[in-house]
Amino acid sequence: AAAGWMRPARLMKVFVTRRIPPEGRAVLAGAADCEVEQWDSDEPIPRKELERGVAGAHGLLCLLTEQVDRKLLDAAGANLKVISTMSVGVDHLALDEIKKRGIRVGYTPDVLTDATAELAVSLLLTTSRRLPEAIEEVKNGGWTAWKPLWMCGYGLTKSTVGIIGLGRIGQAIARRLKPFGVQRFLYSGRQPKPQEAAEFQAEFVPTSQLAAEADFIVVTCSLTPETKGLCNKDFFRLMKKTAVLVNISRWGDVVNQDDLYQALASGQIAAAGLDVTTPEPLPTSHPLLTLKNCVILPHIGSATHGTRNIMSLLAANNLLAGLRGEPMPSELKL
Repeated sequence: AAAGWMRPARLMKVFVTRRIPPEGRAVLAGAADCEVEQWDSDEPIPRKELERGVAGAHGLLCLLTEQVDRKLLDAAGANLKVISTMSVGVDHLALDEIKKRGIRVGYTPDVLTDATAELAVSLLLTTSRRLPEAIEEVKNGGWTAWKPLWMCGYGLTKSTVGIIGLGRIGQAIARRLKPFGVQRFLYSGRQPKPQEAAEFQAEFVPTSQLAAEADFIVVTCSLTPETKGLCNKDFFRLMKKTAVLVNISRWGDVVNQDDLYQALASGQIAAAGLDVTTPEPLPTSHPLLTLKNCVILPHIGSATHGTRNIMSLLAANNLLAGLRGEPMPSELKL
């Protein structure tokens, strides 16, 4: 019985809703003041298991796939004092309810800016230069004698690029596109950002002007009542026939997919590349997937080994700091 007295002050229970990348996992494993329980799978945790696992927890480390609502917070109980999500988005968290209970929230912004900007450039080039189509032609024997206009796409040199939402990611994309010889940058958003725009001599214009003048349009804005369905038939009607639209925001809802299908199928715009869709995953029967001039990726904006490891590390450090009552590296101010 005496040995019992040697135990440290009561361990804090931490519940992790999925296998997370190794760097974050290692940090949690090394925390002597915590008892970590993890849903040991690469697939999302079933709701019943989640409610069971979170009971009595002091800390919760979750992903975008877990709805942290009132019912789950009740299941967790009064011990819960910190929620750390391995995401930039917090749409899955019932923030009002969390705030009411005095729970602190950590998230992972900034660390995925570069990876997402790289993917935006990849998607833009892939779409505008028709790479998937070209690869398919090699495989199915469509590659025959050289023809002057076969597989021609559109290049960035001397082009006009329009960026909807010149936030961190929008700026990182412009920074990467500039050396391609882009002639002019336009941007739209809630208000002009003269300091951020100066680096690219980007001009602040109404969305309608951006739609009409840009050769390439990159959507990187957040989803608000104003931006929901922003890229709709009226928007596509304004665009050049030779223009390419790319959506790498976090939300498919900024683009009206039915209108996009019509615009692409009728040749109203040249092509589109999407890293986000509504819903996700997009059903394999979706009409957009029948089009040659539409490239759809499975939301892989931040998917590099380095970025996902840093996200897991930040999520783990946010969690531990919150549990220990210290400042979090990245706290969402509620």
